[in-house]
Amino acid sequence: MPAGLFLLIAAITAFSVYAIESNARDRERAELRQYAQVVASTLDRRANTFSSYLRAGAALFASSQDISPLSFRRFVDELQLGRDSRGAEGIGWVEVIDAGDTAAYVERMRERRPGFPGVSPPVFTAQERVAATTYFAPDTARNRRMLGFDMYSDEARAAAMEEARRSVKPTASGVLDLVPDDDSDVSGFVIFMPVYRTDPASPTRERRIVGYLFSAFNAENFLQSALEANPEEDFAVRLYDGEAEGDSDGLLVARGYHEPGNESVTLPVTIANRDFRLVVESARGQTLATISMVTAIFGLAIACLLMLVARLLARQADKDLTRLKFYEEQQAIRVKLTRELNHRVKNTLANVLSILALTRRRASGLDSFADSLEGRIRALSATHDLLTGTDWGTTPIRAVIEAELQHFSAASDQNVTIDGPPVELSPNDALSFGLAIHELATNAAKFGALSVPDGSVHVFWKLVGDNLAKVEWVEEGGPEVSQERSRGFGTELIEKIIAHELRHRVELDFRPEGVRCSMGVPVRRRSEFEIRAKDAATQPV
Repeated sequence: MPAGLFLLIAAITAFSVYAIESNARDRERAELRQYAQVVASTLDRRANTFSSYLRAGAALFASSQDISPLSFRRFVDELQLGRDSRGAEGIGWVEVIDAGDTAAYVERMRERRPGFPGVSPPVFTAQERVAATTYFAPDTARNRRMLGFDMYSDEARAAAMEEARRSVKPTASGVLDLVPDDDSDVSGFVIFMPVYRTDPASPTRERRIVGYLFSAFNAENFLQSALEANPEEDFAVRLYDGEAEGDSDGLLVARGYHEPGNESVTLPVTIANRDFRLVVESARGQTLATISMVTAIFGLAIACLLMLVARLLARQADKDLTRLKFYEEQQAIRVKLTRELNHRVKNTLANVLSILALTRRRASGLDSFADSLEGRIRALSATHDLLTGTDWGTTPIRAVIEAELQHFSAASDQNVTIDGPPVELSPNDALSFGLAIHELATNAAKFGALSVPDGSVHVFWKLVGDNLAKVEWVEEGGPEVSQERSRGFGTELIEKIIAHELRHRVELDFRPEGVRCSMGVPVRRRSEFEIRAKDAATQPV
């Protein structure tokens, strides 16, 4: 029962922890999704803002025949880029020229801006067109290193510019280094917006592309600006290029510690006509929530406490049952003892009454009556002493014979010979057998072999079955036994009472050379008294 109670409480605790964790995970997923949606919305809004700037600039520059440094600077100043521009490296202009006009382009730019670098990397012979970075504001050291850079020479930039030309929409590039061949290794992306102009020399007034407005974005600053608008310390955020083949190649930026297996939410984000993936991950990991830990500890503590209490109660109940069983056994023993005592007292009194009646009938006088009665009572007493010494269990037949003959053989131990195998008698049989030996010994002491110095008595027995021993009493060397005699009390006692009590026939033969007696005595196995046979281990402590 204690183990079952413990398992029940543990199961309830486990179910409670599971329910709490499930609710916590559901709530966490909802919070992750809500936060991811907010961040994605912020990123989209910032990208759309710059896309709108580029669209406006493209419309302005499409109507201008020439884009001078002054006109470009006025355009940038009118945008009034402020806090919403965080993450953007700036806005620039890329002029598309034929590869053969590269030298003329460089000369023209150096006239407008002394110190303008040449086009890099060098133009290949087979190259048809060049997309040279002409202006890039604000005027910082990093942005100046981009002047003259051929955007077509970079695969990621060229692919984004081609997609922008095809769709005529602001289009973002994939992951790239913002400043090629620079040790700073700043990752980001670039949004390009194509600028078309109608060729006045064409009879069909064909529109041709003259360049691209672009905005470069530092990926880390771009993501951080969105996160600062929505601060949350318990989440890790990663932004991937959605068109990349794998996460390792497409990772644009990551903020927070990434732990495999943590709860996460992935949302698609479209930034300037290009798909990105925003991943928001919980920083809590696989650990249990605080309330789950408290529930688990409290539940296990209650389970252990109840198991301990139940175990103590079970042990106490077991002890009480043991005591109750012991007291019932003691009561049963007392009842048995009372019945046994009553039975033995009745048997003893019946024997005494029989002895008294027969002795009175055969006595010639008061003294003769007293002497005969005293001897027979003493014989009963001697056998009682033997039975008391064995706790009223089985009694050896040799001990009964020796107890009854000890007064008659005191003068010479050689007058009496006792021989036979170990045999045990029951209490009632020992009393009856003891009386028989007493009567035979008394007769031998008065009239038989024990009445003269040369006389002897031989008592021997043997087993004639598993439950029966045959006892022989033989007298030798005594006075001749008279064949004309009257039947005395001893003869009556042995042949009637003793034979009845032992449940076997007794044969008395008064031969001239000496008395012989043969009797069958029931054999009992050696064992303790029934009431005392209980194992002491059953008693309560």
